[in-house]
Amino acid sequence: MAQKVDWAKYVAQTETKLSDVSLSEKPPVEPEEGVPEDVSAAEASLLAKIIRKGLVESKTDIEIQRKDPKSPLFSVKSFDALNLKPSLLKGVYDMGFNSPSKIQEAALPALLADPPQNLIAQAQSGTGKTAAFVLAMLSRVDPNEHYPQVVCLSPTYELAVQTGEVAAHMSKYYPEIELIYAVRGEELPKGIKLSQHIIIGTPGKVLDWTLKFKVFDIKKIKVFVLDEADVMISQQGHQDQCIRIHKQLNHSSCQMMFFSATYTQEVIEFAEHIVSNPIIIRLKREEESLDNIDQYYVRCDTPEAKYNALTNIYGTIGIGQAIIFCHTRKTASWLATKMSADGHAVAVLHGELTVEQRISVLDRFREAKEKVLITTNVLSRGIDVEQVTIVVNFDLPIFNGEADCETYLHRIGRTGRFGKKGLAINLIDSENSMRILKDIEGHFGKKIRFLNAEDCEEIEKIGQ
Repeated sequence: MAQKVDWAKYVAQTETKLSDVSLSEKPPVEPEEGVPEDVSAAEASLLAKIIRKGLVESKTDIEIQRKDPKSPLFSVKSFDALNLKPSLLKGVYDMGFNSPSKIQEAALPALLADPPQNLIAQAQSGTGKTAAFVLAMLSRVDPNEHYPQVVCLSPTYELAVQTGEVAAHMSKYYPEIELIYAVRGEELPKGIKLSQHIIIGTPGKVLDWTLKFKVFDIKKIKVFVLDEADVMISQQGHQDQCIRIHKQLNHSSCQMMFFSATYTQEVIEFAEHIVSNPIIIRLKREEESLDNIDQYYVRCDTPEAKYNALTNIYGTIGIGQAIIFCHTRKTASWLATKMSADGHAVAVLHGELTVEQRISVLDRFREAKEKVLITTNVLSRGIDVEQVTIVVNFDLPIFNGEADCETYLHRIGRTGRFGKKGLAINLIDSENSMRILKDIEGHFGKKIRFLNAEDCEEIEKIGQ
């Protein structure tokens, strides 16, 4: 059992042991060929936000763990009921939000209440968290006061930019509100004082701006937002920086909003230590289920045989969109090159691509400009595209030579989403792969049936 952290003692120690912290990012070290790729929590969140730009309807319930009896929590069924400024309401509707999502129904009345209410909220990507806290941020700004009133922290440059794009779109009919990014590459002239109302950035740069360069008065901040709170708390550097920023705020007048896709017990303890009397809202995550996913395996002798089986299946079944998982980026690149040479419109996503390239790939796949996405494990979790009808495990997921059942569940869970029927096909090229498959089958207690990839009639049947 992990040792419980004494957050009060930790925060006190942080104040004395940290010197000035500046933003510095080292380029990631890419894995060697043949080594399976992993993805950081921040990057996984970014990819989830990119591909789930459309709001996903959730069937799960809201769980309210705590509420302030002086500020009763109620929900709203329309944005009109929130008494928003007309220019903001117009921006909300312009973004395609016709009615609040479940997390917005519960969170927005609390966030917009007077007096302001602190909030800790958890819900998976695509459920409207970002729009909820951005709307609250914009609503709290007094555009007649020309100094920073809101600070919103994200763990990476890319996630900060994503939030900024939402804020810019939502405030397009409210040009009086100005925002600035506190991220790498943003350098300010010496002696300047910020006049923008909203600062969206990363902890290191914001810490520099307030403590080292003093370009804004942090005591005047009315809203403090911690986005991707789980990532912030799990990364030691971010954690220390967030504590230092938080300590400088005027806690009697600053509204705190913590949002995250997941919350470990450590994150909850940390959040409750530094956020006074918060409402805590959780949108229960829908459990991955194999019930509506038909699973098959194909016996192959060589990588070429696996490729032939794949093209036979792809050429026979009427496929909306497909995700093909490979164990390494070397295999993913080889497969993408081969399929492209044979005239298939495919995209590939792996660790050699820059973040900008990954965003471009995901945008094109989400918009169905490519029907097939070949990837490593960077897409195994949290990515939902309604049009994905088939998932192919070109390589089975393994960890330390054994079946990685959790990753298998998340991989094939990319199909069969939103109550639709899904199809998962596993390509088996050795007795060891067969052993791994049987272990997966036994773990979940779900039959994985044999498929003859040479029999077109059989392939047609499974696609019906």
